[in-house]
Amino acid sequence: MLETVSLLTVALLFGGMTLYAFGFAAVLFAALPVDMVRLTLRRAFPHFYLFVIATAAAGAALLWSQNRGSALLLALIALSTVPTRQYLMPAINAATDEGRHTRFKALHGLSVLVTLAHIALSAVVLTRFI
Repeated sequence: MLETVSLLTVALLFGGMTLYAFGFAAVLFAALPVDMVRLTLRRAFPHFYLFVIATAAAGAALLWSQNRGSALLLALIALSTVPTRQYLMPAINAATDEGRHTRFKALHGLSVLVTLAHIALSAVVLTRFI
Protein backbone atom coordinates (compact mmCIF):
# COMPACT_ATOMS: atom_id res chain seq x y z
CA MET A 1 0.00 0.00 0.00
CA LEU A 2 2.78 2.46 0.92
CA GLU A 3 4.59 1.67 -2.32
CA THR A 4 1.43 2.39 -4.32
CA VAL A 5 0.84 5.72 -2.58
CA SER A 6 4.51 6.61 -3.10
CA LEU A 7 4.29 5.75 -6.80
CA LEU A 8 1.13 7.80 -7.25
CA THR A 9 2.69 10.77 -5.47
CA VAL A 10 5.80 10.71 -7.65
CA ALA A 11 3.65 10.24 -10.77
CA LEU A 12 1.56 13.25 -9.73
CA LEU A 13 4.73 15.30 -9.29
CA PHE A 14 6.18 14.24 -12.65
CA GLY A 15 2.89 14.64 -14.51
CA GLY A 16 2.02 17.93 -12.87
CA MET A 17 5.38 19.50 -13.63
CA THR A 18 5.38 18.19 -17.18
CA LEU A 19 1.84 19.38 -17.91
CA TYR A 20 2.52 22.79 -16.42
CA ALA A 21 5.86 23.24 -18.18
CA PHE A 22 4.81 22.03 -21.62
CA GLY A 23 1.05 22.45 -21.70
CA PHE A 24 -0.27 25.21 -19.50
CA ALA A 25 1.84 28.10 -20.79
CA ALA A 26 1.50 26.97 -24.40
CA VAL A 27 -2.29 26.88 -24.13
CA LEU A 28 -2.34 30.31 -22.52
CA PHE A 29 -0.19 31.82 -25.27
CA ALA A 30 -2.45 30.25 -27.90
CA ALA A 31 -5.68 31.40 -26.27
CA LEU A 32 -5.04 34.78 -24.65
CA PRO A 33 -3.42 38.13 -25.41
CA VAL A 34 0.23 38.33 -24.32
CA ASP A 35 -0.42 40.83 -21.51
CA MET A 36 -3.08 38.59 -20.02
CA VAL A 37 -0.80 35.54 -20.34
CA ARG A 38 1.96 37.33 -18.42
CA LEU A 39 -0.43 38.32 -15.64
CA THR A 40 -1.92 34.81 -15.45
CA LEU A 41 1.49 33.13 -15.34
CA ARG A 42 2.70 35.57 -12.70
CA ARG A 43 -0.29 34.63 -10.54
CA ALA A 44 -0.03 30.90 -11.25
CA PHE A 45 3.68 30.29 -10.70
CA PRO A 46 3.70 30.73 -6.91
CA HIS A 47 1.03 28.02 -6.68
CA PHE A 48 2.92 25.78 -9.08
CA TYR A 49 6.04 26.03 -6.94
CA LEU A 50 4.05 25.28 -3.77
CA PHE A 51 2.64 22.20 -5.52
CA VAL A 52 6.18 21.05 -6.39
CA ILE A 53 7.48 21.69 -2.88
CA ALA A 54 4.58 19.91 -1.16
CA THR A 55 4.37 16.96 -3.55
CA ALA A 56 8.12 16.35 -3.64
CA ALA A 57 8.35 16.61 0.15
CA ALA A 58 5.43 14.21 0.57
CA GLY A 59 7.03 11.79 -1.86
CA ALA A 60 10.35 12.03 0.00
CA ALA A 61 8.64 11.28 3.31
CA LEU A 62 6.71 8.35 1.84
CA LEU A 63 9.81 6.85 0.22
CA TRP A 64 12.21 7.36 3.13
CA SER A 65 11.71 3.86 4.53
CA GLN A 66 11.59 2.18 1.10
CA ASN A 67 14.30 3.85 -0.96
CA ARG A 68 16.47 6.50 0.63
CA GLY A 69 18.16 7.43 -2.65
CA SER A 70 14.83 8.24 -4.27
CA ALA A 71 13.69 10.04 -1.13
CA LEU A 72 16.81 12.20 -1.24
CA LEU A 73 16.22 13.09 -4.91
CA LEU A 74 12.68 14.19 -4.08
CA ALA A 75 13.92 16.15 -1.08
CA LEU A 76 16.42 17.85 -3.38
CA ILE A 77 13.56 18.85 -5.69
CA ALA A 78 11.54 20.23 -2.77
CA LEU A 79 14.45 22.12 -1.22
CA SER A 80 15.74 23.59 -4.49
CA THR A 81 12.26 24.80 -5.38
CA VAL A 82 12.16 27.08 -2.33
CA PRO A 83 14.83 29.54 -3.56
CA THR A 84 13.42 29.26 -7.07
CA ARG A 85 10.05 30.41 -5.75
CA GLN A 86 11.30 32.95 -3.24
CA TYR A 87 14.20 34.57 -5.13
CA LEU A 88 14.38 33.57 -8.78
CA MET A 89 10.70 34.14 -9.59
CA PRO A 90 10.63 37.66 -8.05
CA ALA A 91 13.87 38.50 -9.89
CA ILE A 92 12.30 37.38 -13.18
CA ASN A 93 9.23 39.53 -12.48
CA ALA A 94 11.40 42.53 -11.57
CA ALA A 95 13.43 42.16 -14.78
CA THR A 96 10.19 42.13 -16.77
CA ASP A 97 8.79 45.15 -14.93
CA GLU A 98 12.03 47.09 -15.44
CA GLY A 99 12.27 46.20 -19.13
CA ARG A 100 15.59 44.43 -18.64
CA HIS A 101 15.17 41.91 -21.48
CA THR A 102 18.65 40.40 -21.34
CA ARG A 103 18.38 39.82 -17.60
CA PHE A 104 14.88 38.38 -18.05
CA LYS A 105 16.10 35.93 -20.68
CA ALA A 106 18.99 34.76 -18.49
CA LEU A 107 16.85 34.34 -15.37
CA HIS A 108 13.99 32.73 -17.27
CA GLY A 109 16.45 30.35 -18.91
CA LEU A 110 17.74 29.40 -15.46
CA SER A 111 14.20 28.76 -14.22
CA VAL A 112 13.53 26.56 -17.26
CA LEU A 113 16.71 24.57 -16.55
CA VAL A 114 15.70 24.12 -12.92
CA THR A 115 12.26 22.88 -13.94
CA LEU A 116 13.70 20.50 -16.54
CA ALA A 117 16.14 19.16 -13.95
CA HIS A 118 13.26 18.60 -11.54
CA ILE A 119 11.26 16.77 -14.20
CA ALA A 120 14.31 14.61 -15.01
CA LEU A 121 14.95 13.81 -11.33
CA SER A 122 11.32 12.84 -10.78
CA ALA A 123 11.54 10.63 -13.89
CA VAL A 124 14.58 8.90 -12.39
CA VAL A 125 12.59 8.24 -9.23
CA LEU A 126 9.68 6.90 -11.29
CA THR A 127 11.94 4.46 -13.13
CA ARG A 128 13.07 3.02 -9.79
CA PHE A 129 9.57 1.65 -9.25
CA ILE A 130 9.96 -0.68 -12.24
